This record gives sequence, structure tokens and C-alpha cells, in this order.
Amino acid sequence: MLRKFFIISGLLIASSAALADEWLRSIPEFELTDHLGATHTLDTYADNKYVVFYVQGVGCPIARIALPNYREVRDEYADEGIEFIMFNANIQDNLPRIAKEALEFGIDFPIIKDENQILAKALGVERTAEVFIVDPRTKEVLYRGPINDRLGYETQRNNADEHFLKDALDTVLAGGTVNMDDIPDSKGCLVAIFDT
Repeated sequence: MLRKFFIISGLLIASSAALADEWLRSIPEFELTDHLGATHTLDTYADNKYVVFYVQGVGCPIARIALPNYREVRDEYADEGIEFIMFNANIQDNLPRIAKEALEFGIDFPIIKDENQILAKALGVERTAEVFIVDPRTKEVLYRGPINDRLGYETQRNNADEHFLKDALDTVLAGGTVNMDDIPDSKGCLVAIFDT
């Protein structure tokens, strides 16, 4: 009986490790255009320590509300060699719609159109307003999750108690590893992923 317990425990631990590995994936090579007409590849960020990707969606209220927090983090880490960008994987959103949204809401980040959902599929994207910290040299995803704990479904607090993205950036900049067990799921609008 005890032996059976250890076998089951071992399988559960291995299964949890596999899920953690599945949660943090790697980013593929890509060549995609943003709403301003610039082309982006991983080589674009070769001189950056890290790149933070934010999942954007036209018309998503949560993605819009989280934007000032994303901007605050960018401004705070301006001297750290980190690039902050966005990408849009919604099939219904084209570059003109994305550009209109950027203009209307003062989005001052490049918004890459994720044609054929290359990034979304590789990263396992499910919702907008999720962020990913990527090492552009190794292609490794070091963090995925919300910016902070301000936003929920049908809830919004004035101030955040937890600053997940900032804490993750501090950790990776110090050479550490983010404990993803402490990170909640992101709240955002669903991104429909289509098989090709």
C-alpha cells in the first residue's frame, strides 16, 4: 500500500512539473508587422536584456483598463534594457482597426499583428491583458501572467496590492527564477485560437 502511495505521489509530482513546463513555453522566431508599419523579429530585440509582450485586443475593456499599469511598469524600467511591446492575435482585428484603437486610446507601444496566431499558439495565449517576459537570446519565457491584482471580472480596485510583473522583472534582472506557483491566472477577454 505504501509503495502504491509513493508511485502515485511520484506521478503527480512529475505531472505537475510537466504542467509547469507547459505553462512557460518558448517563443518562436517570427517576422510580423506592427500598426505603424514596422517589421519585428526576435533579432529586433537582440540588444535588450528582456522583452515584455502584452496581449492586446481591439475593444477589450480589460486590456484598455490595464494599459496605464503596463505603461507605468515600462516607465519604471526605462533604464534596464527591457523592451515593452504588444501583440494582437484576434482574427477579427486587422492593422487598420488596431491603429484606430491605438490612436483613440493613446497606446504608445508598438502593437504587432500576430498573423496566423504564430505567437499566440506558441505561447498558449488564452486571454488579453496577459504579459510574457521573454529572453530574446534564448527564446525562453520567464514569466506569464497578469501585470498586477487590480483587475478582475466585474471588479476593479483603485490600487494594486500585488505587482506581479514588477516582482517578476526584479527577479529575472537579479538572475533568479520566478515561482509561477504564486502567480494567478490573468483576467482578460478570450482570444479565440484557430487550428490551421
